[in-house]
Amino acid sequence: MGQRSSAEHRDFSPLAAELSQSLLAWWEVHGRKDPALKPWMFTKDGRWPEPHEHLDVLDCWIAEVMLQQTQLQVVLPYWLRWMEIFPALEVLAEAEEQTVLLCWQGLGYYSRARRLHGSARQLLKHIGANASDDPQCWPRELEAWLALPGIGLSTAGGILSSAFNSPVAILDGNVRRVLARLQAHPRPPMRAQSLFWSWSEALIAAAPLRARDLNQALMDLGATVCTPHSPRCGCCPWQKQCAAYAAGDVERYPVKDAPRAVPFQVIGVGVVLNKDGEVLIDQRLNEGLLGGLWEFPGGKQEPGEAIVDTIARELREELAIEVIVGEELISLDHAYSHKKLRFVVHLCSWLSGDPQPLESQQLRWVRLNELSSYPFPAANARIIEALVGRLDPPRQAEGSCNEA
Repeated sequence: MGQRSSAEHRDFSPLAAELSQSLLAWWEVHGRKDPALKPWMFTKDGRWPEPHEHLDVLDCWIAEVMLQQTQLQVVLPYWLRWMEIFPALEVLAEAEEQTVLLCWQGLGYYSRARRLHGSARQLLKHIGANASDDPQCWPRELEAWLALPGIGLSTAGGILSSAFNSPVAILDGNVRRVLARLQAHPRPPMRAQSLFWSWSEALIAAAPLRARDLNQALMDLGATVCTPHSPRCGCCPWQKQCAAYAAGDVERYPVKDAPRAVPFQVIGVGVVLNKDGEVLIDQRLNEGLLGGLWEFPGGKQEPGEAIVDTIARELREELAIEVIVGEELISLDHAYSHKKLRFVVHLCSWLSGDPQPLESQQLRWVRLNELSSYPFPAANARIIEALVGRLDPPRQAEGSCNEA
């Protein structure tokens, strides 16, 4: 094994008490304690909770899952709408999956919504509908939350520390960045998870009665001061202890792995219309990316293949139908974390064949004014907008979950 870095040799324990104290003092003045920004972190009468007070567990749980890989300002309107539609555990547990996905539409990483739905049913059996409003009836053990799908250590720690002020650490992206700079850690944080957890846990151990406040302070420090670019080091309560600041190279940290090439693919999409003006959509399999969502059928362009031939071939292979590929409706680029796609969309006329869901869950012919009732991936919103603009635009259905 290679020689351990200076950051790994640096004993964190003696610093933890001082760091926790200075961070909490900073947070009392500069923390994001605005009920309009984080409503789930406040009591029902709009106060920041005292250490002995509990918060609504459902509120905290939904917020923590939504905040996985998504920024606070993006999450807030989705959380507010979600809590209006699913205000109690039993309401979420008894909802149709399509309703859940529709209300998640646009937030991305849709497996989170399906897992929340399944977890609600699992929790309801455990605590019962009548008890779900009582925080004392919800599980307070880390292992119970980790047993739910999609809940890792940091999300479980966030739920327990927020709702119950339990002395449990977190380690989200903000916290990793702050700790990587504090210690000037020479490796990517994901390659030293146990070490970073030990640092976060040491901070909580130094102030166990204020775990809720401390975890929020860590996230607020990363979000408002120790930002990815142009950090405001002059405002940081940890400036004197920060090894990256002392080295004069704060933005070097956290160290990142060399970026991998992101593959690019062209996807041919067919908007198939029948004689009644209905459009054909299919529902993706639950397994894999965007599982359970609806889409316009299509697939990858093969090397040297004309896009109209791609669309005709994909519809034949996926739906067992023959179409006339007509004019282009729209072309748009969309980036995921692991690949970049270009969707080239053409209007198509259905010629023959009984549509079959050969590679999907089900198919439906729907009218344009019914499309808003189905959860689509984000890229499809622009396709729908272009389609409605090209044809006689219908009135949008009122009260749909995906209205922003």
